[in-house]
Formats: sequence, C-alpha cells, structure tokens
Amino acid sequence: MDTIIGGGHKSVAEVDTSGLIRDVTTQSFAQDVLDASMQVPVIVDFWAPWCGPCKQLTPVLERVVTAARGAVRLAKMNIDDYPEVASQLRVQSIPAVFAFKNGQPVDGFMGALPESQVRAFVERLTGGLGPSPAEELIEAGDVALEEGALGEAAQLFAQAVQEEPGHPGAVAGLARCYLLGGDIDRARQTLGLVRPDGRNDPGITAVEAQLALAEKSADLGDLEEFTARIEKDPKDHEARFNLALALNARGDKEAAVEALLASVAIDRNWNDQAARKQLVEFFDAYGPKDEVTLTGRRRLSSILFS
Repeated sequence: MDTIIGGGHKSVAEVDTSGLIRDVTTQSFAQDVLDASMQVPVIVDFWAPWCGPCKQLTPVLERVVTAARGAVRLAKMNIDDYPEVASQLRVQSIPAVFAFKNGQPVDGFMGALPESQVRAFVERLTGGLGPSPAEELIEAGDVALEEGALGEAAQLFAQAVQEEPGHPGAVAGLARCYLLGGDIDRARQTLGLVRPDGRNDPGITAVEAQLALAEKSADLGDLEEFTARIEKDPKDHEARFNLALALNARGDKEAAVEALLASVAIDRNWNDQAARKQLVEFFDAYGPKDEVTLTGRRRLSSILFS
C-alpha cells in the first residue's frame, strides 16, 4: 500500500511557531516571561543538562506547546547557567515548571509528568485547547477505516504522523491499515515510529497483538479441514485452536471466540491452557470496548468459575 500525503490540514511546519519556544536567561526573563505573559500564558521549564527527568519532560512540553499553536509559550531556563530566578522562586528540585499570567506565577508542577497530564495543565491555562490537528486527522482516519475506505484512512493517519511524529494514535492507525492491506512487514516497521512514551498505548498494544495473530495464521490450512476434524473428534483441541486462528484471520471474530470457548469448556487445561491464553490474545487485539471482547470475557469467566 503506497501512502500519499495530502489533504487540507496545515501541518505544524506550516504554522508560524517562531517565538513560541525559546531559551531564556536571567537578563531576558523579564521580557520573555513577565512581559510576554501579559498577552498569553508562558510556561517556564527549569532544567539542567545532568537531569534525566528533565530530558523526558522538555520534549513533551515542546510538543504540547507547539500543538497549542500560539495559545501558550514555553521558556526554557538552564538553572546551572542562570540560577537566580529559580532561587527566587524557591525551586528545590528539577524539573520544575511554573506558569505565568499577567506577570505573575499562577500554577506549576514538579517532576516529569506524562503527556496527558501536561496537556491538561496547558488546557487549564488556556481554557481548553480542543483537539489538535493530529487528533482531528486520527478521528477522521478511524471513521474512514470503519467505513472500509482503507486508502483514505491510510492517507489521514500518514498526515497525522507527519503532523505529530510518533503520536501513538496515528502510528497505530497507519500500522492497522498496512495490516489490513496484508503488508505485515510494513505494519511492524510502522509501529517502530511510535515515540518512547507511547509504546504502552492501548492502540499500539492492540496492533501488536493483531500482528502476532496475523503471523500465527499465515500458514494455516483450510477451514474445511479443521471443521471435518472437529466433527470426527469433538475433543480435537488442536483443530479447534487452528480453526479459531483461521476464522479470526478472515475477520469472523465471533466464530473464532466461540471455537476457543468450546475448547475451554471441554478441557480448560489442554496444552497448558492454550485456548484460554489465545482468547486473552484475541481480546487484546480486539480492544477492551469491542462487543466481542466484552461478551467473550463474560462467557470465559462463566466457564472458568462454574
């Protein structure tokens, strides 16, 4: 599947972000922070080169501020070089973040927070940012994917990756498009684009589970073969297991789950509880809100605890 980048959304690079993020000194603090905060809120990031958590937080702050597109600014202050302001604000550990409005500090936090909490912090300052351009593209991509427009969805997710590199929702969406298009290798390569703090995102883990299932199902035989084996011997758990994988690969999630539930009901301990474990992998791939997951988990619990 060749991905074509197009559409009418402006990328971050097309929006004038000059002046939104800058390094400040003790001498420039009054102009770059106090005076600037009379127009828009200014976030001050107190950091130092030796501070590990600072290296985690600063890129997150930069992404959120850039995505806010002028609603807030970021001032980065190296306390090794310029300790005076941090001392006046009684900063005792870093990273330390202060938000200024109308020349006064109004909010702040200590330590490296996850991006969702940093975004919530900025939204409190600005009165709400609304969805970022990348999030709008991801939402449109999800809709296109639900409607079966695979090519359009891939373009939208690819735009979102360009808009916000490494965004887990965008990366997961694009990988899912490649997977649905039968390009397993490219789907796995795409997952490698996710930024470090997004590797445990539910969307990423779901696509990883879907990839694992696709690889398991690649060399399976025909459905008819497994069905015939089960009709001959209802306790042929290997046939039920492979039938479930084959059904899932063809998109029949309900029948795939049904086959494994039947196996668990007959002998839950077969092959070190392989059927139960495979069900859990299915549920991870489908996602926690999928109706098949919800129903399947209830039925599995009923079988296990009956």
